[in-house]
Amino acid sequence: MTNFVFILADDLGYADLGCYGGRQPVSPELDRMAARGMRFTQGYSNSPVCSPTRFGLITGRYQYRLRGAAEEPMTGKFRGSTEIGLPPAHPTLPSLLRERGYRTALVGKWHLGYPPHFGPQKSGYEYHIGPLSGGVSYFSHVDRMGKHDLVRNGDAVDYHGRYLTDLLTDEAVSYLHARAQDRDPFLLSLHYTAPHWPWETREQGGSNAQTDQDIRHLDGGSVHVYADMIRTLDEGCGRVLKALDELGLAEDTLVVFTSDNGGERFSDSWPLVGGKMDLTEGGIRVPYIVQWGGKLRPGSVSRQLCMTMDWTATMLDAAGVPAHPDYPFDGVSMLPVLRDHAAEIPRELFWRMKHRSQRAMREGSWKYLAIEDNEYLFDLSADERERANLARRHPDRLAQMRARYDRWNAIFGPIPAEANSELVYTDKDMPSR
Repeated sequence: MTNFVFILADDLGYADLGCYGGRQPVSPELDRMAARGMRFTQGYSNSPVCSPTRFGLITGRYQYRLRGAAEEPMTGKFRGSTEIGLPPAHPTLPSLLRERGYRTALVGKWHLGYPPHFGPQKSGYEYHIGPLSGGVSYFSHVDRMGKHDLVRNGDAVDYHGRYLTDLLTDEAVSYLHARAQDRDPFLLSLHYTAPHWPWETREQGGSNAQTDQDIRHLDGGSVHVYADMIRTLDEGCGRVLKALDELGLAEDTLVVFTSDNGGERFSDSWPLVGGKMDLTEGGIRVPYIVQWGGKLRPGSVSRQLCMTMDWTATMLDAAGVPAHPDYPFDGVSMLPVLRDHAAEIPRELFWRMKHRSQRAMREGSWKYLAIEDNEYLFDLSADERERANLARRHPDRLAQMRARYDRWNAIFGPIPAEANSELVYTDKDMPSR
């Protein structure tokens, strides 16, 4: 049986890694993973913000089908909510695999609703350690509301002073050792918080007391601090991959690395523009690196369009597990592409955001984008930077893609008027992109 390790970085920019053109030497382990496996250059996240993408990942469906995913983002103010979260009755990647005898673990960030009504163990994970909210201090493990937020199977655990990225890596490696002993098939969801703010490196040793008061500190961080955070993330990924090799698990384990959305202030997304919260390419185009023993052509590169929920369909396809009949996948299995990197699967991708009334669609090399009352049409094969608006030159294509988007959007109904659309900082806090 095939095992699965899904590694999710948080707010990683498209070009932060060397194998995606990164300008700093921060990712030797992930670059080595790409050399051993396959890299996707036209991969996307389900959303340009954290929680909605995670809804898409765990369900294999467009997040817009669930009320909780309308929040941009989901914050600690929803503690105790009976509505804003992942319904425990909804089939998920871990629950479907667990029904087929898989062991399932989430090591890292949950961000899909708070106890007592929601939580990892209510949605298919047998084991969990990590934060329930979004960003937390890397040393004190408090969230943006000032509350301690590190739990093991629902109970608070105190690892004060322990750098969170290293803690999660240690837990993941320990989990792999346990599975190597019992030889049960497994899903390990390793959802790091790095390189999400606060801007703290391992070397700081928790000395930045300001982050315990406001972990979003707008006057903190730098490109150098950010690079060090990625180096530690990369080191952790390398330790996990090494453990798979040493434990004899690598040949039968499909490993996927990606990010939940585009980058933040210090990220590198060249040549893309925009970032987190944007439906421009910098907000939704993310790296995808896949390793699967000797089953993939080393160093292969695919231009196949894909998004987060497709990898749920892919993993379940590899395990021979169908979708629940009442909850068919919106995601599409990428197994044909993994077997032949030159294969092409016709794919349309759609997004919507309450923030700035953004709408987007990707079909082939073309992208339809609308921001408030402005419409754009881009040929991304010639203009990945989205600078040349072809809407007037190709009015028929614009109308066709707008109509196709409208038909898709009608499936889900309007975004609830009361849904949160909160920026971590306002436009006046930061210079324009």
